[in-house]
Amino acid sequence: MDQILHAGLMAFHLDGLWRGVLISGPSSSGKSDLALRMLTSGYQLIADDRTLIWTSGGVLFGRAPDPLAGRLEIRGQGVFNNQAFRRACRIVLAVQDGASERWPDPDYATFLGLQIPRLTLSLLDVSAVSKLSHALRHLGGGTEGA
Repeated sequence: MDQILHAGLMAFHLDGLWRGVLISGPSSSGKSDLALRMLTSGYQLIADDRTLIWTSGGVLFGRAPDPLAGRLEIRGQGVFNNQAFRRACRIVLAVQDGASERWPDPDYATFLGLQIPRLTLSLLDVSAVSKLSHALRHLGGGTEGA
């Protein structure tokens, strides 16, 4: 069963595998802004604003709905085609907009019955991409799957 989320999805190539980061937050919270900054740090766009998720073999995957594939909104400029995008990837980390605790307990999000690590951070923080990349390596960096 597929589900569409109001979230973006970016992928990073780590240890030979593409690993997806699902980015959620309310409208105007900075999801697309963070995605734009991630593009300059080696990430590739999977989906902006809407992500279609599904499971296969006990693994969570995501992609953009067909009409939105390869498209990224840049606030104040419009929606643009991004030539460097991937069609789909495995989702290994969820990121939600919000104030993070100094010493948070491990947190998890459940999608379609599968649990993945979740990080809470302010999407518009200057350090958001660095924090997210660190979390991807330490929370969502398992080597199983593709």
